[in-house]
Amino acid sequence: MANRTVKDAHSIKGTNPQYLVEKIIRTRIYECKYWKEECFALTAELMVDKAMDLKFVGGVFGGNIKPTPFLCLILKMLQIQPEKDIVVEFIRNETFKYVRALGALYMRLTGTALDCYKYLEPLYYDYRKIKRQNRSGEFELVHMDEFIDELLHEERVCDIILPRIQKRMILEENNQIEARVSAVEEDLEEMETSDEEESMEDKDQSADKRKNYKDLDRPDRGASPKYRRSPSPSRERNRKRSRSRDREKREQRHRDDDERRKKRKHRHEHKEKDKSRDSDRHRRHHGNDRHHHKRNLGPSKDEINIEEANELRAKLGLAPLKP
Repeated sequence: MANRTVKDAHSIKGTNPQYLVEKIIRTRIYECKYWKEECFALTAELMVDKAMDLKFVGGVFGGNIKPTPFLCLILKMLQIQPEKDIVVEFIRNETFKYVRALGALYMRLTGTALDCYKYLEPLYYDYRKIKRQNRSGEFELVHMDEFIDELLHEERVCDIILPRIQKRMILEENNQIEARVSAVEEDLEEMETSDEEESMEDKDQSADKRKNYKDLDRPDRGASPKYRRSPSPSRERNRKRSRSRDREKREQRHRDDDERRKKRKHRHEHKEKDKSRDSDRHRRHHGNDRHHHKRNLGPSKDEINIEEANELRAKLGLAPLKP
């Protein structure tokens, strides 16, 4: 009897409100101590006191799947089905952040798509920290805006499968809800506008500097009214001039190449002449060395024999021999 839904409760998503929680988790909640002691005979008025005593959010934890008090109160709200005004007051409560989280999750489970976007999106500006107990029983810190974002975009929060809702884009196309303007986008737009203004100021300053710049080496020349500048040449004239310049450059390159070739040829001929002169000098020097060597050797053997023979002939009284 204590686990049955109220008789005058309306069906949500075409089914019993308590059936939004899975059967295994629902049975674990019915068997836990907190449900039996704290949630027995609980009404919508007494629900506020229990919600104010919450210290963290979470689903189930541990190996034997123990439910948290936050999950037990969610199931109790689905059972007694409080009025919408009470749930909205839960969401608007700024003093107790876990009361706000409880009302936000219940609104996401039972409310329409318009109600979810209408009442939950303003909570994006709540940046307070809340404790959440994970599946292993450990606590972690999250922010309220992260919890609200999970409610609007995730499929499962606190081990409860969330009902599907229409996307905001579709509601905006049907003109059922206004387009949401994020505070971050406003800040980005302000930053972009400030950057653009700074860049424009820098450009203006650079342009002013260029205008105010004056070359001191050049004398001042006033523009004479008689002789004005000719109009700017057309593209064809520019092309012809560029082509003529290219031709002149090519001809100049050919001339330079010819001069280089002539210089190389002249250098080669000069080197050949120097080599021939060196070879002639070497030959002459080598011949002179041989002649000088012969002179230094003295008389030959024939000359020595003739002299000896003449000495004998002189002793004997004979006429000398001619060399």
